[in-house]
Amino acid sequence: MNNLRISLVQGITRWRDPAGNRDYYGDLIGPLHGITDVVILPETFTSGFSNDAIDEAETMDGPTVAWMREQSVALDAAVTGSVQLRTDAGVFNRMLWATPDGDLQCYDKRHLFRYAREHERYSAGRERLTVEWKGWRICPLVCYDLRFPAFARNRYDVERAGALDYDLQIYVANWPAARAYAWKTLLRARAIENLCYVAGLNRVGRDGNDIDYAGDSAVIDFLGHAVSESTDEEVVTTTTLLAQELAAYRERFPAMLDGDAFELK
Repeated sequence: MNNLRISLVQGITRWRDPAGNRDYYGDLIGPLHGITDVVILPETFTSGFSNDAIDEAETMDGPTVAWMREQSVALDAAVTGSVQLRTDAGVFNRMLWATPDGDLQCYDKRHLFRYAREHERYSAGRERLTVEWKGWRICPLVCYDLRFPAFARNRYDVERAGALDYDLQIYVANWPAARAYAWKTLLRARAIENLCYVAGLNRVGRDGNDIDYAGDSAVIDFLGHAVSESTDEEVVTTTTLLAQELAAYRERFPAMLDGDAFELK
C-alpha cells in the first residue's frame, strides 16, 4: 500500500442547477490532474439538499453519471460524490465512485435524514460498499450515516489475512452550520474507533432553504488528529495519507483484536 493523495472540493453548490453545478465543480477540479488520486465532491452536488429536486432526479444513463466518468478519465483519478438518482426501486441519494478504467460503483445512503423528511421521498440503501483503489480499501458514506457507528464499523476479518474492512472512510455531506460541533466531533470519533483515516467533505454557503453551511471539511488521522481542516470558504485541499504510519499504528495498537464480532443486517 502506497501513500494516497485525496482532494476535498468544498464548494458552494448551486440550488437545483445540475448543469451549472457540473460546470462549477468541473472548473474547481480541472487543475487536479496529476496531483491527486481521489477527488471528493459534496453530497447532492448537482442540486443541493432539496427534497423537491426529486422530480428532477436523473437516471444512471443521465448527464451527471457520464460527466463523472469523463472527469475521472480526464483527471486520471477516482471521482466520488452523491447525486439524486432515479431507478426502478425509487430515487436514491446515491454516492458514485468512478475510476479512469471505466469502473463505476455505487453506495445508496442508508440513513435518511428524518429531521428534514428525506425518508418520506427517497428510498434507503441497504448494503455498505467498500472499494479498492491504489492499494487502499475505502468505505464511502453519506452525511447522516456519520451518526450511526454500528453501520460504519471497521470489522476485523481473520479469514482475510487478519485485515480490517477498510483503511479510509469518506463522508460527503450537506451538514448545516448549526450542528457543526457534532460534525467535527463525530469525524474524529469514527477515525479513532475504526483505526483509519476519515475524510469529511461538506459544502459551504446558503442553500435555497436558507440553511447555512460552514464547511469544516477535514481529513482526520487514526489518532483523531486533523491532518487538514477548512473553514467556511470555497476551497480545494489535497492531502497525502501515509500508508506506513497507518500500518505501524495498527500493529502497535491492535484494538481491533478486542472488538466484538457481528454482522450487518
